[in-house]
Amino acid sequence: MEVSMEVEVASSLSSEKLFKLYNNYDTIAPKVDPQSFKSITIIQGDGGVGSIISTVYGDGSTSKHTVDAIDTSNHLISYTYFEGDVFKGIIEKITHHIKFTPSPSGGAIYKRTVIFKCIGDAKLSDEAMNISKETIKNIFKRMESYAIARPQDF
Repeated sequence: MEVSMEVEVASSLSSEKLFKLYNNYDTIAPKVDPQSFKSITIIQGDGGVGSIISTVYGDGSTSKHTVDAIDTSNHLISYTYFEGDVFKGIIEKITHHIKFTPSPSGGAIYKRTVIFKCIGDAKLSDEAMNISKETIKNIFKRMESYAIARPQDF
């Protein structure tokens, strides 16, 4: 069974800046949210398409994901988690599609579509989905604040 959710957040930053920011997620996320991320390490590849990345979270749990797509001209990033402590026998894989689209106000819209492929008839609770949405929004806001404080880097 597949379940999907979407998260959208408006930003004052341009889609180009947000795309650049998220292309450096593995180095920036542990800086902006050390309680959530202990480390994000590239274990195979150069960080581009096909790379495998390992994450150790603040609670000691771990996950691994592959980078599926990076489309610079359309500001798209896709990756798939294929292993993780949070799967708990319920989830087979989790695919994230991130897109940054210019907004009429001069900033951008951050849109993330998350597709959970559950094992068999397993299903995620509404509470788990809501926690995931809030976590995604909160991390985005921390990432955005980091970029706003360092305009020379983005």
